[in-house]
Amino acid sequence: MLRWAPLELPAPAAIGAAPLFDYINADGTSADRPTRALWVLRTMSDAAPIKHPAGLTSGDFTEAEEPLRLFAAWFADAKQSEPINPEAMALATVDAQGLPNARMVLLKGFDERGFVFYTNAESIKGHELAAAPKAALTFYWKSLQRQVRLRGQVETVSAADADAYFASRSRMAQIGAWASKQSTALESRLAFEKAIARFTAKFAVGAVPRPPFWVGYRVTPQEIEFWQERPFRLHDRVAFTRASPTAPWVKTRLYP
Repeated sequence: MLRWAPLELPAPAAIGAAPLFDYINADGTSADRPTRALWVLRTMSDAAPIKHPAGLTSGDFTEAEEPLRLFAAWFADAKQSEPINPEAMALATVDAQGLPNARMVLLKGFDERGFVFYTNAESIKGHELAAAPKAALTFYWKSLQRQVRLRGQVETVSAADADAYFASRSRMAQIGAWASKQSTALESRLAFEKAIARFTAKFAVGAVPRPPFWVGYRVTPQEIEFWQERPFRLHDRVAFTRASPTAPWVKTRLYP
């Protein structure tokens, strides 16, 4: 039979005594985490604010009044800190039954108009965006303990923009875009490799043109939320919302 042992908390410290706990290390390690988590709640006060162990590399983000410049600063930090694909983001869409789909894609540009990624319009996400042109994006940079979430309407980018980005891709990535019938059933890896060989031969001379089904999408955010991890799950969250793409942003600080 299992027996539950009572959780032993440290005895309360005398007023003015040194605190009997340490903050969680920057790598997240901590001995006896439950005891510390309970004990910090007993010793928190306005005179001793909780400090982030790794610091804030872009200043106090809760003071920002506009989200796009704040995102640019955080993204610059991520490019210096994240070892692989700081531009990776989870893209969420919904199908005809309202069932959500999420997958990782890569951010290829952002400005005051929105956040851009490229994909096959005949893929599952392409069909879902055609039927319901709304989406949500989430960035998570583990090295910085930061997250950014946004959602809004979706539109396709211009053909000129799509052509320019496609031309910047490596030649094999361009050929792969032609060879891949994205999201459809694949008989075997060999069948895919044969398709790659066929298009490699087809485009052996000259530039590889952009496939007509390979397009860019822009998510124009109506909501953007910034999240910064803090010790003991007492995180900082700030959300920016607007009624339309031309309306001013309204900032709200949120409970974690």
